[in-house]
Amino acid sequence: MVLQQWLQRGSRWLQRGMPGYCAFCMATALPGQGWCAACLKELPWNLHACQQCGDPVAHETPLCGHCLTEPPAFTATQAGLLYQGAIKALVHDFKFHASSRAGILLSELMLLAPPLIKANAFLSVPMHPTHARTRGFNQSHWLAERLSQQLGVPMVSSATRVKHSPSQRTLNRRQRAANLAGAFVLASPPPSHVVIIDDVVTTGSTGHALAQAALEAGASRVDIWAAARTPLGKD
Repeated sequence: MVLQQWLQRGSRWLQRGMPGYCAFCMATALPGQGWCAACLKELPWNLHACQQCGDPVAHETPLCGHCLTEPPAFTATQAGLLYQGAIKALVHDFKFHASSRAGILLSELMLLAPPLIKANAFLSVPMHPTHARTRGFNQSHWLAERLSQQLGVPMVSSATRVKHSPSQRTLNRRQRAANLAGAFVLASPPPSHVVIIDDVVTTGSTGHALAQAALEAGASRVDIWAAARTPLGKD
């Protein structure tokens, strides 16, 4: 498959950032896009997802079992792709190498599958100052700023992370939730409908903690819009 060939080559094509060529296979891209028609079709689309958390579910199943028994603070999640294959490599380039080319591709792919309800404002996931100094790049804020500019939706700027928690990577769902409890604070009331922008939703723990903070600060509804969703139980 074309996408498998791209994965074998690594990220060097993204780093070149050649306009007019498909970032995945280097064929001629669709007009004004960063991909060709063949690669767009092969991407791991999240076709049947839980309306609330975005986790893949059986066809015509509106909510997953977890959202039925322990619903999160956010109302809906829009994640058009799965965190697999070429999308996983793309996110890795963006998140850990601050590749603007990868970020542009992710934001453009997000625009192909936008939320059904337009938000009053976008909210990025803030980093703790210690983490921000170490990483130096916040992929959630980068995406939120770009989408804000493209769609004319303002950003909430009053959110901060007040709890410096250990990395989430090795934690299960309950550990992640406990790790992030009380992690975020909004200094001023946000608009009534806020959408959290992020690159990947894994268990939804980060979105839940940030949504709780936004609701406590005065929001009426909080949703999530992410580039991709990690199916539960998978990398």
